[in-house]
Amino acid sequence: MEWRVEPGLVEYPDALAVMEARAAAIREGTAEELIWLVEHPPLYTAGTSAAPAELIDARFPVFTSGRGGRYTYHGPGQRVVYVMIDLDVRGRDLRDYVAALEEWVIAALARLGVSAFVAPGRIGVWVGAGAGEAKIAALGVRVRRWVTSHGIAVNVAPDLSHFGGIVPCGLADYAVTSLAALGSSQTMADLDVALHATLPSLIGVATPPPPRSVGTDPPERAMETGLPPRSHPSTGGSASL
Repeated sequence: MEWRVEPGLVEYPDALAVMEARAAAIREGTAEELIWLVEHPPLYTAGTSAAPAELIDARFPVFTSGRGGRYTYHGPGQRVVYVMIDLDVRGRDLRDYVAALEEWVIAALARLGVSAFVAPGRIGVWVGAGAGEAKIAALGVRVRRWVTSHGIAVNVAPDLSHFGGIVPCGLADYAVTSLAALGSSQTMADLDVALHATLPSLIGVATPPPPRSVGTDPPERAMETGLPPRSHPSTGGSASL
């Protein structure tokens, strides 16, 4: 598996092209899996469930995305992690995969001294309590022929006013926050180290895929977090995805 931290700002169409090509190569067995960490210039993306009314002010470019979810913002100070791995060798369980992404973010933030959690019925990873709960990370994924793309976005120190142009993930009644807004001095590099250290909780242990024949690949799926909890705890190995 390749771990790549991209310097500078990556244009969103370029990122989509890289993910599509890499995912296809992984499926064909000609490239290794990839965890790709990037930052984007300010922009909005529309997931497969985006409602037009949730785009309040198109102050930045708006891109249609094949990931699950609604509108979200990407910009400097936000760590976007694109995950291209093969679920064919990790149990073929899409709900477990989304839950593993959530657990990965929560574990990485814990290493930075931030307690985060998943809120039933609400997408994203959250911090705070009661009326002070706020979203610190968004998730949205795409799975094609059992290979994933898109992934997670963690707010380190973005300009939070930029989220005002959309209803983030369709949740109008909740705030968006960041490590900086929480008073944390942790940097993007610190988050990268924490994500790398907790990566095994996401990828688990690959196992041989079940026999496949022509026509057995699933339809393409776009999913977001907020799914029902898994019926079994994460045990590592193939069950962790």
